[in-house]
This record gives sequence, C-alpha cells and structure tokens, in this order.
Amino acid sequence: MVAPNLKDFEKRMDGALEALKKEFAGLRTGRASTTLLDPVVVEAYGQRMPLNQVGTVSAPEARMLSVTVWDKGMVAAVAKAIREAGLGLNPLPDGSMVRIPIPALNEERRKELTKVAHKYAEQARVAVRNVRRDGMEVLKKAEKDHQITQDEHRKLNDDVQKMTDRHVKLVDDQLASKEKEIMTV
Repeated sequence: MVAPNLKDFEKRMDGALEALKKEFAGLRTGRASTTLLDPVVVEAYGQRMPLNQVGTVSAPEARMLSVTVWDKGMVAAVAKAIREAGLGLNPLPDGSMVRIPIPALNEERRKELTKVAHKYAEQARVAVRNVRRDGMEVLKKAEKDHQITQDEHRKLNDDVQKMTDRHVKLVDDQLASKEKEIMTV
C-alpha cells in the first residue's frame, strides 16, 4: 500500500508562506528596502523591462534608495517609471544615478498599510487551508481506493491538520512582525 506523500502538501504550504514574505517585502514601512522598487517597470529600448534590468538598486541610507542606471540615457525613463509606479515616491535624477528619498509615514498611512498586511495574511491563510482541503480529499480517495487503512487515514488527517495549524501560526507570526515594523518606524 502506498500512502499519499505529505511532503507535497508541506511544500505547497511553504509556497504560500514565501508568497506572503514577498508581498510583505513590497509594503513600504518608511524604511528603505530595495524590494520596494520590485514592481517598477521601465520603458527601455522599445519594450517594458523590470527596473533591475536597467540598473542596480541599493539602499545607501535608512531613508534613501538609489538606482545606478547602466545606460546614462535611461536615467529620465527610470525616474519617470518610479514616479508613475504609484508608490508615492519622488525620484531625483543625479547624473547616472536616481536618488529616491523615502518619506516618513503618517498615522493614517500606517493604519492603511496594516490593513493591507492583514489582507495579504488572510490570502496566505486561505491558500494554506486550500492545501489542507486538497490533502484531506487525497486521503479520503486513498482510503476509498484501499491504498490506506482507516487508521492510517485518521493519522494522516491529523498530520495534515497539524501541518496546517503550524503554517497558519507562521502566517500570524509574520503578520505580527510586519505590523510592529509598520507601526514603529
């Protein structure tokens, strides 16, 4: 008898956590983070390219990002793309570099960002629960097809539930950490 592989379910739950980390990295907290500019796309050489393909992004100070543009002729296009990305940033072209000061967050914006963080966390929880549901269905089918016994089904169900609980707790921990970061900058 071949029992369903729980590692696959765990890998999918870990994927939901990774997606959450990426979402959280893009949330602006008033502190400079190079991932803040990940969604920026630049019109370059007749096509749209991610910012990291036309220059190097760095965070030289806690409240400043800089983009060293490889082609000096692209500086204006990079500044325009950052300005129009909807991130609330005002880039300052400076030779072959674009400096981006990170403005301080007001209380209202912090609360707004906290709500967005909660939304991202809920999406991650739903993704984890969907994996649990899929896992339970696979186990039910395996028992029905006599691949596993009723006792194995019960034990594996418990394992899937424990895995789900652990991942939901990790989501909650990440949310609490991000919330603290947003509110204390």
